[in-house]
Amino acid sequence: MTVYELLEKAKKLDQPQQIELIKLLVDHLASQPSKPKRSLSELQGLGKEIWEGVDAQEYINELRGK
Repeated sequence: MTVYELLEKAKKLDQPQQIELIKLLVDHLASQPSKPKRSLSELQGLGKEIWEGVDAQEYINELRGK
């Protein structure tokens, strides 16, 4: 069942039931462990083997068409 199908079913509930559903969903989400925040520094050095043996200035000159 998709989220949109669930939404259509939820629309058929009366307002107090919709509010209760929202509370239950919020409680469920709050009880789930959150994913640890990631740091951009974790990407340091990733893919460095691709540039091994490439002269940076020559590469830039090629890009610029010089």
